[in-house]
Amino acid sequence: MPQLLGGAAYIWPYYVGGLLAYLLGSIPFGLLLTRLAGLGDIRKIGSGNIGATNVLRTGRKGLAALTLLLDFGKGVAAILLAGSLGPDMAIFAGFGVVLGHMFPVWLRFKGGKAVATAGGVLIALKWPVGVAALVAWIIIAATFRYSSAAALAACIVAPIYAYLRTENIGLTESVGLIALLVIIRHHANIARLIRGEESKIHLSSKSK
Repeated sequence: MPQLLGGAAYIWPYYVGGLLAYLLGSIPFGLLLTRLAGLGDIRKIGSGNIGATNVLRTGRKGLAALTLLLDFGKGVAAILLAGSLGPDMAIFAGFGVVLGHMFPVWLRFKGGKAVATAGGVLIALKWPVGVAALVAWIIIAATFRYSSAAALAACIVAPIYAYLRTENIGLTESVGLIALLVIIRHHANIARLIRGEESKIHLSSKSK
């Protein structure tokens, strides 16, 4: 990471890169796609989230898949574009795009949980770590049918695998911080899981 006590001329490009990534992350694809499809405001459906899981509750699987792809793509694009300027810039962009999805300026800072976007960041930042997190998500989602539990499992696996795979403390810390942000955004889901009130993933029909 860049030395934050260095000269302003050295630091400002990182903050600009992070800001641009934040603006990219702030694009609410789930909300835009459902409105274009004539489904109204996705924030008034199901959990009120703008992500793919809630879009799936409309019964439009294709729309949910496109939302997932675009949210994932935000994370990948931020890392690939910023990464051309160096690994530190990629880290700043990774945090920026995740925070943008969670707290989008266009929606008064009320966004989603950034699971797909964080996944895109991990895949582009260090693909084996991203794949490990994805495998954990798939296993838990297929076994228990809880998207939130799958996301939490992926967040636990990612930093552990990052350390075991690379022994790179800087990378592990960055992955861990991104995972922590996602976990914190799931605080309400964690409470519902404990109470046994969390909604399961439904693929066969529109969920209640």
